[in-house]
Amino acid sequence: MPSNLQEVAKLSGVSRSTVSRVVNNDPNVKDETRERVEAIMRQLNYQPNAAARSLAAGRTRVLGLVIPMRVSSLFTDPYFPQLIQGVSSACNALEYSVMLWIAEPEYERRTARQVLSNGLVDGVIIASSQLDDPVVNSLIESSLPFILVGRLPEHPIVSYVDVDNIHSAAEAVMHLFRLGRRRVATITGPLNMIAGADRLEGYQQALHQRGLTVNHDLIAEGDFTEDGGYWAMQKLLSQNPDAVFVASDAMTQGAYRALREAGRQVPQDIAVVGFDDMPFAARMSPALTTVRQPTIRVGALAAETLIDMVSDEARQPRRLVLPTELVIRASCGASY
Repeated sequence: MPSNLQEVAKLSGVSRSTVSRVVNNDPNVKDETRERVEAIMRQLNYQPNAAARSLAAGRTRVLGLVIPMRVSSLFTDPYFPQLIQGVSSACNALEYSVMLWIAEPEYERRTARQVLSNGLVDGVIIASSQLDDPVVNSLIESSLPFILVGRLPEHPIVSYVDVDNIHSAAEAVMHLFRLGRRRVATITGPLNMIAGADRLEGYQQALHQRGLTVNHDLIAEGDFTEDGGYWAMQKLLSQNPDAVFVASDAMTQGAYRALREAGRQVPQDIAVVGFDDMPFAARMSPALTTVRQPTIRVGALAAETLIDMVSDEARQPRRLVLPTELVIRASCGASY
């Protein structure tokens, strides 16, 4: 039967409160007493209750991970399992747990304050933040530490971890222009999301660098899903693009399907570049040229930074932007 605090106290000849102070490294315990109590703890193989220690310290050692989307979308989008893996790995290494909160935006608005005030988490990671997100607005008003995956430019006090979506998208589109493509279209992510808006901004910057005006007929909004890429590509086909920058690899799968049905070949008729470099990208036919972002590292860094913020009373905003890499494969028409 596992030893308890009362048994340690009895054999050490001290009170339960003294044993508790030893467990929690209270500096006011005499060295002689500390050594005696620790010897009994080793003898009994006593393991302090982690939850009780956390509560005594005013911490739960639990982080909340908020993903504002449908459960079905979460497990069909390959991005989020990688992000969750990164968050979980960092938390495990630092002896934290993760509470996953999956909710559609309407449900978020009804429950945000309840979740943030229940005292179950030390801090919150918001993944895939939307512009004017109700949870983010509630967190700004609260004292709970939080960090976003994705920048939020209108709030200078908000911490975030992100990749350089604007520059990365611009480089992907410029690569298509350098290969001789002239009518470069784009399938965007949802434009109410930071990543979707930033990747569209990068596409537009590349056009400006080439001295071109933005042709809105060559822009179709998607939703980061395969079906969204399919319908957006069908819309763009009437504009006869010779290349398309797709804001996520998941959407490129749908775009490929639409192109095959229309009898268009990749890259002979239309060159394609994606974003993410998901594991399936190299297995697509033809293999997908795409922007590689370090999704697992983004999740890990968000968790590590938030844990550091929990113990930092000053809580200065942290803004970390990670680089990406354009991975050249066959879909853009370049030799490699």
